[in-house]
Amino acid sequence: MIDITVENFETEVVAASMNTPVLVDFWAPWCGPCKSLGPVLEKLETEYAGRFKLAKVDSDQEQQLAAMFGIRSIPTCVLLMNGQPVDGFTGALPEGKVREFLDKHVPSAEEVQAEVEEEQALDALAEGDTDTALEKLQHAVATDPANDDARFDYVKLLLQLGRDDDAKVAFAPVIAKAAGSRKLGALKAWMDALDFVAVGACGEGAGAEFDAKIAANKRDFEARLGRARWLMAQQRWTDAMDELLEILMRDKAWNDEAARKVYVAILEIIEPPKVKVADGQIPPEDPVVATYRRRLSSVVLS
Repeated sequence: MIDITVENFETEVVAASMNTPVLVDFWAPWCGPCKSLGPVLEKLETEYAGRFKLAKVDSDQEQQLAAMFGIRSIPTCVLLMNGQPVDGFTGALPEGKVREFLDKHVPSAEEVQAEVEEEQALDALAEGDTDTALEKLQHAVATDPANDDARFDYVKLLLQLGRDDDAKVAFAPVIAKAAGSRKLGALKAWMDALDFVAVGACGEGAGAEFDAKIAANKRDFEARLGRARWLMAQQRWTDAMDELLEILMRDKAWNDEAARKVYVAILEIIEPPKVKVADGQIPPEDPVVATYRRRLSSVVLS
């Protein structure tokens, strides 16, 4: 719990709500109902263990803030998320009702735990500790199966490690969402490439076979797409995108824009996690991703 003034409002409420929901309690020392609601809010803040932040505004001392929120009676509570008020209530609600209010907006304990473990996994990956990263991501997905970001990272790591069957099992619960999700769709494109290689029995000599077909007909787009998928299966991402660009430069719309779709999927796969930077700063873009985004744009827009 923190006392809010005009001086710290921007930092402790607006900026803080970009990461954690902030419940602003407008109260006054003379207000009887405020005295019964206050302890309830403080108890729940402790119980929810960081899932929301309680900020208290003395309406008598901070009339400017009260006026800014249009407070007409107290106690009044306003919940801010991402810098904006999203909901609120007036009066000394009983604890059960306050819980109901919070649970509509505040992430569950499972969601918070999964996010923490996902972040720990990415830190472990950055240090080259794939075993810890895999363990953390597996637990994050088990804790919060709806966390598609954690699932993406988990399935991606399994594929990178060559554990294709495990990746397919982990991906199965969300396969129906792949068409509407850029990240999940990228994983499906990768697994489709692996299936293409497995079904076609594309061994080491497949590259020469694709090259021969392309040499005979530079507009053999099926061969070029097949070669790109063969390269994807080997995680030769830039080589695969170079091949896809050869299709796009000749026929952007071929096969319902198949080359562009696979190219975009690869960009999603190779995009590294964003580097942590100070508030207000833009994280640097990966140079390989930036280069191949520019190449795609120049071809598609030409």
